[in-house]
Amino acid sequence: MLQSALVVLVAGLGWAVASPLQERAPPTVVLDDATVTGVSSGSVSKFLGIPFAQPPTGNLRFQLPQTIPAYNASFSATAFGPSCPQQAIELPLPSGLAAETLDYLTNTIYNLVTPAAEDCLTLNIVTPADATSDSKLPVVVWIFGGGFELGGTSTYDGGVIVDKAISLDVPAVYVSMNYRVSAFGFLASQEVKDAGVGNLGLQDQRLALYWVQKYISAFGGDPTKVTIWGESAGAISVALQMVTNGGNPDGLFRAAFMESGSPIPVGDITHGQPYYDALVYETGCSTSSDTLQCLREVPYETLLSAVNQSPGIFAYQSLVLAWLPRVDGVFLTEDPQYLVQQGSVADIPFISGDCDDEGTLFSFSTLNITTDTQLEEYIQTYWLPNATSTMIQELMEYYPADIADGSPFDTGDLNALSPQFKRLAAFQGDAVFQAPRRLFLQAQSGKQNLWSYVSKRLKAVPFLGSFHGSDILNVYGGDDMASYLVRFVTNLDPNVGSGSELYWPQYTTDEPNMLEFLDGLIPQALTQDTYRAEAMAYLTNVTLANPL
Repeated sequence: MLQSALVVLVAGLGWAVASPLQERAPPTVVLDDATVTGVSSGSVSKFLGIPFAQPPTGNLRFQLPQTIPAYNASFSATAFGPSCPQQAIELPLPSGLAAETLDYLTNTIYNLVTPAAEDCLTLNIVTPADATSDSKLPVVVWIFGGGFELGGTSTYDGGVIVDKAISLDVPAVYVSMNYRVSAFGFLASQEVKDAGVGNLGLQDQRLALYWVQKYISAFGGDPTKVTIWGESAGAISVALQMVTNGGNPDGLFRAAFMESGSPIPVGDITHGQPYYDALVYETGCSTSSDTLQCLREVPYETLLSAVNQSPGIFAYQSLVLAWLPRVDGVFLTEDPQYLVQQGSVADIPFISGDCDDEGTLFSFSTLNITTDTQLEEYIQTYWLPNATSTMIQELMEYYPADIADGSPFDTGDLNALSPQFKRLAAFQGDAVFQAPRRLFLQAQSGKQNLWSYVSKRLKAVPFLGSFHGSDILNVYGGDDMASYLVRFVTNLDPNVGSGSELYWPQYTTDEPNMLEFLDGLIPQALTQDTYRAEAMAYLTNVTLANPL
């Protein structure tokens, strides 16, 4: 769901590097009674690793994030803080992959080396070097992806975004925050529900947004002009921030930008009970009368080792994640897609788009599925355990066995790693990304200003196509999507003041316009969001009735 650690395309392939340091005094800001010293970097100033919550350690492990007291001691903010504890990943690399495909995978996922610790709730701010507390610049808040299992802020150079905004004369302030992931942030069970401590990662994000409201003006930002922006799990997080609290954003943001993530169909937090019980067993907490408190008290390494035993995003069940947001009765009162249908959505302009081949990366772990019967059993077992055989059969008709119909789309009979690979990739990409996006946009059409896109860049990468996470290059590479982004952040319209980029029309039910990002001499084109219409409509109905 989720960004799949491909965030490191940016760092691993060298697409976003910091500007050269210039000789000038280090920037400072005053927060409460503390002077905070950052670092100068070209045309921007960076303040890194600022704590925004109490460390979620000791008895605060598996607790709601706690606000910090007023800052009363000066400190340096010149280096990223550690990421929150990361779940181990293991990507299956099938034989026969093309060198280009291996390059994208081994230089990205396997290049992810992120220092991690439980004391991780910090955020980072990048501002134009000449920003002052009176600048009142718009603010863009980045929420990273990583399947709700991994990821951090240090992979992303916010200086690229601020430099792009400066160059287009729409200067802005960039913020990114760490949040708890995997079991540390999305523990799920009856015990968790009873304690009211579900969806801690989303609660971390929310507290960071309140911090922005309180302090961003010191960095030159305007707290009334905040856009939240994310990719994959980060984009799903953005969407869930939009549907929580009855759709009331509480003044925390005025716009949203989502790359490969929308309100997803998830069920009650007790659906995670098997994973919780396994964690309790692995940590030796089974005999405790209060297993949740026991999990708070076990040594960090013991807990982390147990977490790593749970299935990850590249395990056989793939996008049927062990740890993800679920209906906890507090942050999420119902299935997010039901909340959308009920009108519990922040009344703000937003952009939501996908890559064309969202499911390919997540279908490497299931290459042993080679027959129709095996695929039906897989979907019945992991995706739709309560669906009837008739429903499964009908779903298979909408996602046929013909290799030419599968993903990577529009590649004919090429890229068939196994007889069912492209078929399963098409299903998974639609189930988690494309269909939820379309449901979200169509539900909000006519209620607020909407834009949508599909990225078809890197389509020629063998087996992956325009794979999940590839659109990050469009923004953190400082390319055209970055231009649309920063104009949207400033003007609430990606087109105002546009230069060479194509005019991006709004999305409505009657005119479901999409901007295509393409390789080649024509970088953008327009299309309609009508592809696989019947298949996605059926898939949406099935997943609404059978949430994860």
